[in-house]
Order: sequence, then C-alpha cells, then structure tokens
Amino acid sequence: MIGPLTQAGYRVIGWDINPGSLAAATTKGVAPAVDPSDLASRASVVLTSLPDGNAVRAVALGDRGLVSGEHTGLLVIDLSTTSPDEARSLSTDLSQFGVAFLDAPVSGGVGGAAKGALSVMVGGSESDLNRARPVLAAIGRRIVHCGPVGSGQIAKACNQLIVITTHAVVAEALVLSEKIGADPAKIREALLGGYASSPIMKIQGERMLKRDFAPGGKAIYHAKDIATLRDLARRANVRLSTFESAAALMEELIDSGGGDLDDCAVYLIVERSGGQQEPVRLRGPGDPAAHPASGQG
Repeated sequence: MIGPLTQAGYRVIGWDINPGSLAAATTKGVAPAVDPSDLASRASVVLTSLPDGNAVRAVALGDRGLVSGEHTGLLVIDLSTTSPDEARSLSTDLSQFGVAFLDAPVSGGVGGAAKGALSVMVGGSESDLNRARPVLAAIGRRIVHCGPVGSGQIAKACNQLIVITTHAVVAEALVLSEKIGADPAKIREALLGGYASSPIMKIQGERMLKRDFAPGGKAIYHAKDIATLRDLARRANVRLSTFESAAALMEELIDSGGGDLDDCAVYLIVERSGGQQEPVRLRGPGDPAAHPASGQG
C-alpha cells in the first residue's frame, strides 16, 4: 500500500517489528520510525495492517505503543482482519486516551493493494470516516461504511466465509474435471464466461493449475478467520454447513504442514482426497516435491 499512498501525495512514516521489512519499506520512500510511540508523535493518521488482534493491541497500547507518548488528535485505522469483539474492545480502550478508531479491514489481495484498488469495509462513526476517507481513497477503490465499530470486521468475516468456501469449490471443480478425463484448463476457461466466474476462479484457479503455491495470502491466516466465523455462527445460532466443509479442507492443509503456502494450495488437499494414495508433501513453492506431476502443464 506504500506506492498508492505516496503517489497520492502522502508522506508515509512506517514501523515494523521486523527490521528487514522496515528496511525494505524505506527503499520505497517510507520514513522509518523508532517505535509506534515515535510514529504516533509524527503522524495524525495511523494505519495498522497486522496478523491478528493481539498484534494490533500490542502496537496500540503496549510498551512504547501508539498512545504511550504524544498522540494528540490521533486517528487509528485498523486494516487488519481481527474479530468484531476485538475491534470494539480496542476502540473503547483507545477512546480513554482521546484516540479515534475505525476498524477497516480490506480485501483484494496483494495485487489490489499495489494498485490502490482494495475494497475497504469500515466500522466506526461517520465523522471519523469522513476524516479518514481521503487516506482510504488512496488505497481503496470501494469504501463502504458498514455501521458502528465492529461492523467492518463482520463484513470481513462474511468475506472470508465466501473466500474460504470458494477456494474449496474451485479446487473441487478443477480436480473433478481432470479425474473424469477433461482438460481442467479448458474447463476453467469455459467457466470464466458464466455465473461460475469469480476472481478466485480467474486468479487462484490459474495458480492451482500451474501449481503456483507461493504465498500471497498464507493459508495459516485463515485459522483465525475460521475461529471467528464459528464463534459468530454459534452466537447467532446460524448453521454454516457449506463453510464447515470448506473449512475442514483448509484446516487439513494447515495441519499437513502447508500453512505457509498460499490458500490456493487447498487444491492439493482436494487432489489427495480424490484418490491420491501417497501423502502430499507440503513444503514450499520452490520445492519440486511439493508439486507432483499432474499432467496439467
């Protein structure tokens, strides 16, 4: 997201727990901060994009966190995927320090981030969103105010429900077509012209056929999505039968050692369940052992 922000004229200050990541960001024009407290003292709007809710809370409220030093008028926009409860709790705690908060998870993948074409699902007050909108417009093509704090994460949970399930059914369609003697590449090409078409069929389906499982979005990150969705469904007394079938495949991928592969590697689990007797060795995209010959080209 650095590129679209700088192209929109923003001066970007960055911090990351990984020095290598911060060093890489500086080559793209980011001014490095010493820690989150230093960052907050030099910026009026802070975007957080982190693996989970615990990381967001630590950056905001932990030792040398955003609120530990000067932070007058600070607005925190959390782009991470957490849970609605985590978003609400953090918003309440930040408000005690006079810090405004929006939960604004995004969808669109690495490609969407690089193009400034993400979908941004926002929870929070209208006034805070109006203040944030110019910044969000730099990274997002679609910005939707979903409701009060926590609503953005509800939208993202629904997004992940569809993403996880669609990955599984696309993998099933491609594996099935091959197993019954058709060319899965041709089947995918045909399906892209009808109602079965989707970004996952287009982008991830192609990656499945090429056996390109280099991580864009790691499968392991879906573990928290699955837990969040199960909790929301339990509390709402809603049955998510289709999702549960897909979630079981994603969990099998993670448990088999494929958590660091792209989520499209769920294809390997469907392929294995379709009759392949030898265990699939899930290592990495550069390891030939992780890509047994399939005749798909």
